[in-house]
Amino acid sequence: MPGRSSLAATATSGATSAAFLTVKDAADYLGLSPHTLYVWRHRRQGPPSFRMGPRGRVMYRLEALDAWVREQEQADSRSNPALNPLNTPLQERSSRFLSA
Repeated sequence: MPGRSSLAATATSGATSAAFLTVKDAADYLGLSPHTLYVWRHRRQGPPSFRMGPRGRVMYRLEALDAWVREQEQADSRSNPALNPLNTPLQERSSRFLSA
């Protein structure tokens, strides 16, 4: 079963076949199950995919998977200090709500 590093190494070596991954290969690359990718595709979530060829096989671009992972990292407040709610200044409450 090819791992992320072996697929990336193949892609950087100039092999065009590794630039496009099947659902199974993309799932292996991301450390997910193929079923998860199918569910995400059905819900229009997850990394971008497309159909290729006369049989309409679902494919993923290796570069699109990497970009999607980077987007996920930036959207997570644990990875992006700008999104961490503990880093935002406290807002003062309106005096209207403080009086009883």
